[in-house]
Amino acid sequence: MRRKRIIAAVILVLITLVGVAMSQFSLSALPEPGKVETYLATKGKHLLVARGSRGISQSPAVTPAAAAEGEKLYGAECSMCHGMDARSPTGIGRAMYPRAVDLTSSQVQGYSDAELFWITKNGVRLSGMPAFGKAETDAHIWSIVQYLRTVSVVVGNKTRGLAVRNP
Repeated sequence: MRRKRIIAAVILVLITLVGVAMSQFSLSALPEPGKVETYLATKGKHLLVARGSRGISQSPAVTPAAAAEGEKLYGAECSMCHGMDARSPTGIGRAMYPRAVDLTSSQVQGYSDAELFWITKNGVRLSGMPAFGKAETDAHIWSIVQYLRTVSVVVGNKTRGLAVRNP
């Protein structure tokens, strides 16, 4: 009997703590997330993307033609959130939660080609990143990945990769 009361008390305390925590959480996309939320969401996303992209064969060889096709597709499909330069999110991208990312950042460029392919094909639930797997062929998605690998990255005063045209 005493054991049941202790278990009931522990459950009540846990429910109370969850209730208090939930009352402090906001679903608003206006404020920037805190460090803990950002860290946990980023780590979770990386783990799930790595797991989801297992079994995807390596990307086709990078060719200038595929990257050029990827640039056209990027302009039509991705630039409305990530910006034409892939590093300056548009008003739509800045209004999302989480914000549209800088695709030239080390965080994004640190993904493998298979992971970028998986993200582009499947999207990321609850993030604003749509899935293009039903709208684009695998070949088109690979060309977008190849283009992302060529987007210019400013390092100090030097630029490497292909220059991206700004509107």
